[in-house]
Amino acid sequence: MPTKSKKNLIGAWVFLIGVILAIALGLFSDLSANIYKTILIILVVLGIAIGLLNISVKEGSKFLLTALVLILVAYVGQSVMSIIPQIGKILGALLVLFVPATVIVSLKSIFDIAKI
Repeated sequence: MPTKSKKNLIGAWVFLIGVILAIALGLFSDLSANIYKTILIILVVLGIAIGLLNISVKEGSKFLLTALVLILVAYVGQSVMSIIPQIGKILGALLVLFVPATVIVSLKSIFDIAKI
């Protein structure tokens, strides 16, 4: 089992890679369908890792509130951004990254509240 500081470092890198990959996917969304789907799956896996590695139960409430705002803005912004489609696609890719992270942190918080 990695130490806490090593876990934090791994989690920080996973977060950074996920955000960079989401931005790249939005900018270069004209990829072939197979590559696009593969990158989306990678973003989901990275999102799960972010929820597991980066966010402790103590930080859960703050993360969930912030993630909720990000998810809502990204969802609405994705449909509103017809002027600059790449921004809408970046927001969509960020949704793919942050929704799994939010689900994992929500479950961790629920288990903590229920003391399971």
